[in-house]
This record gives sequence, C-alpha cells and structure tokens, in this order.
Amino acid sequence: MNTQRLAWLDALRGAAIVWMMGFHLSFDLHQFRLIPAQDFYDDPFWTLQRTAIVSLFLLCAGAGQAVALRQGQVPGRFWRRWLQVAACAVLVSVGSAWMFPRSWISFGVLHGIALMLLVLRATLRPRWLSAPWLPALLLAAGALAVLAPLVIQHPFFDNRWTNWVGLVTRKPATEDYVPLLPWLGVMLWGVAAMLWWLRRPQAPVQRPLSGWARPLVWLGRRPLTVYMLHQPVFIGLLTLLQRA
Repeated sequence: MNTQRLAWLDALRGAAIVWMMGFHLSFDLHQFRLIPAQDFYDDPFWTLQRTAIVSLFLLCAGAGQAVALRQGQVPGRFWRRWLQVAACAVLVSVGSAWMFPRSWISFGVLHGIALMLLVLRATLRPRWLSAPWLPALLLAAGALAVLAPLVIQHPFFDNRWTNWVGLVTRKPATEDYVPLLPWLGVMLWGVAAMLWWLRRPQAPVQRPLSGWARPLVWLGRRPLTVYMLHQPVFIGLLTLLQRA
C-alpha cells in the first residue's frame, strides 16, 4: 500500500477534524455566552452538521480498517490502538460527568467507535477481502443497520445500560450519543467503499495530494490526540478571555 493512499485518507479525516473543531468552538462560544443563543440540540442547522461530522469520521474509520486488513495489520497493533480509543472514551465520560452531570456522555463517538471496531474485527475475515461480493454485502448490511432503529424500538433500550444498542424509543439526555445502530452501518459503508476503490488500479486515491492538503494530513494522522485536547484548549482560552 503506497503512502499516497494513506495520505488521501488522512486528509479526509483531517477535514472532519477541522469541521468538528469549528462545531465545538461554536458550542463553547454559546456556552460562554459570547455569541447569540443557539439551539444545538434541535436546530437543523446544528443537528445536521453533527450528523455529517460523525458520518465522515465513521466512514474514515471504516475505510481505515479496510486498509489495515488489506495490509495484514498484526493483532498487537490493532489492540494497542483499540485500548487507546477505549481509554479516551472513559476519560470523556468522566470529564463530561464533571461538566454536565445531568447529561454526561455514557456512549458517545469514541465509545461507539471502540465497539464497532470489535464488531468489524470479529466478523470480517482476511480471506474474504478479495471476494467480489464483499463490498455489496457490506453495503446491504450497512443499510440494514441504518434502517433498524427506524423500524425497531423498545423501552428496554431506553436506559443507560442498554441504550448503546440504539433501538431506543426516545433519544437519551446526553451531550453525545453514537450507538451501535444505526452508526455501525456508516462504518460498514466506509469499509465497502475503500475495498471497492482499492480494486481499481487507476483509482483517484492513488494520485498525489496538493500542498494545501498537508495540514489536513497532519491532523488526520493524530485524530485521537486532537480530539482529546482541542476542547480543554478551547475552554481554557475562552475562560481566560471571559476573565480578561
């Protein structure tokens, strides 16, 4: 696998990071009352952005897993990265419980990614990666995962111990919620798309990137670090600004 393919994927992930940081900065400015009041929970202008940002992250995560599986990533490397994601998910829960005790994050985007990665590794077999039917199967499975919460809901899944499945009758009161369903479907689509592209000898992902994309590549290679640090930095700077 040549580095330009990885650079393309890193740049796309970096774009998602920039979008996410802009969204979170807007949320923080609202929390500090430095911009006019905004409804981040119900206004489509903000809710649709959140959906798009999470979708882009999960598409990139799925594509990254496709690349890793094609490269024959050793289990130790996968588990080291998985433990980092899982540990950061715990830190997010602890930090959000301190800042938002009534709406703390019990199953947000990092929790969701950690679980989805386990599902992918448990179900995808390396010997299947070259099968011509696999991308279509993943697309169909992804569609079923996305549609499942629209047709199946039950009160059993409405508490914090079970809402990670996603088949809830109402959205829980939490600052971030990325359950297994429907979001696993988006990650499966990312896997399917990358497997399909990697089978094309002249795929655009093989073309060199322009110089303007280098900052995005840099960000895209450090997603977990940026994710964990940007909010404390934003909040610290805004606190100083408010006190000035």
